[in-house]
Amino acid sequence: MADEGLANAPKGRVVTGVIGADVHVVGNRLLAMALERAGFKVINLGVLVSQEEFINAAVESNADALFISSLYGHAELDCEGLREKCIEAGLDDILIYVGGNVALGKQEWSEVEKRFLAMGIDRVFPPRTPPKVGIELLERDLAARKRSKG
Repeated sequence: MADEGLANAPKGRVVTGVIGADVHVVGNRLLAMALERAGFKVINLGVLVSQEEFINAAVESNADALFISSLYGHAELDCEGLREKCIEAGLDDILIYVGGNVALGKQEWSEVEKRFLAMGIDRVFPPRTPPKVGIELLERDLAARKRSKG
């Protein structure tokens, strides 16, 4: 019976949502569905989500990761200071992934990614990245974290 419980345990807990004043819901919904199908417990906050709402949901659910969507190009502003606020809330090791159309205009992706990584975002995904890419990286990052904690 104990094995049955483990087989049904989620792979991890993930908070998803669309940050800031962005109301693009489709990508976030598809991502949440893909995460659930992959075996994760998903807390989907929907659209127009503030940093504080992401953090509160992560604390309440003991989340392993935040998956933040943004399509309107202002994710850099919306995510500024998020890592520091997570640390202040006791979420020192939470994984933060951001994806979608995260920057305005045509910019070199490597430069965009570099800016997000410098803000403490763990992974940044360019437009049209399939959900399975983020899910595979999440599984890898969670396994690496588990190994490092022994």
